[in-house]
Amino acid sequence: MEKILKPISGFVVIAIALLLFATGIYTLAAHAPSQGNPPFLFWLGLLLIATAVFLFKGIIIIQPNYAVVLTFFGKYVGTAKDNGLFFVNPLFSKIKLSLRAQSLESNKLKVNDKLGNPIDIAAVLIWQIKDSYKAVFDVTNFSEYIVNQTEAAIRHLASICPYDNIEDEHAKTTLRDGGDDVIKMLESELNERLFNAGLIIKEARISHLAYSSEIAGAMLQRQQATAIIAARSKIVEGAVSMVEMALELLSKKQIVELDEEKKAAMVSNLMVVLCGERAATPVLNTGTIYQ
Repeated sequence: MEKILKPISGFVVIAIALLLFATGIYTLAAHAPSQGNPPFLFWLGLLLIATAVFLFKGIIIIQPNYAVVLTFFGKYVGTAKDNGLFFVNPLFSKIKLSLRAQSLESNKLKVNDKLGNPIDIAAVLIWQIKDSYKAVFDVTNFSEYIVNQTEAAIRHLASICPYDNIEDEHAKTTLRDGGDDVIKMLESELNERLFNAGLIIKEARISHLAYSSEIAGAMLQRQQATAIIAARSKIVEGAVSMVEMALELLSKKQIVELDEEKKAAMVSNLMVVLCGERAATPVLNTGTIYQ
């Protein structure tokens, strides 16, 4: 589990290290060995320089929205998240991580939807590291891990939802018209899959959705036929209402008396005129209505 570490300020340590380094250089220059064994002060100068270099190794700079994971000979020590210049044990191993939100767009995957239709689907998501310990130590490579789990989540989502409700009229959620429901399902599954890696999904969206090329033409024709049928149904419904209104007004205002046979002919003619794709060509009768 992630443990937040509060390192000490690095400015004081840098000042001490610079002072030691300058003192060591001066000592070496003033007490350079001539012949024979080097004097004690020469070795002291070397020790001061080595100590300064050792202290410099413990200086870390943490940028905004970055973190440094620290380990000591394989043991997790903690994670430093504060921004600025700090000093830690020079023997600590340091792993730098970005805590910024990052965007990932998956490859276009060819999968089968709930009804077995082949579709092409892709998603784009925004993710962020939530637990640095899990991201570094619980998975081998969290960047590769999130790509693989994203593809797995997209495949699973497609397998439980149909592309649309043309074949399944009772489907409550479809990939094409699901909207927020599909987004919530995708985000929930991704967060569940990425929990072990210490990652969190802030937003996920379907970026590409289409029938695969081998059935795209047939499905387009089917969608067009469905749209035509729906439009025709509305036209017929409206035409019936207009014919009913026409007969009711003729009868109410007593403009003309029609027997059942003439009513049937009138209904037939009106339905042809109202439901036809082209404008009707009228035929004028100069005789009576019965000739």
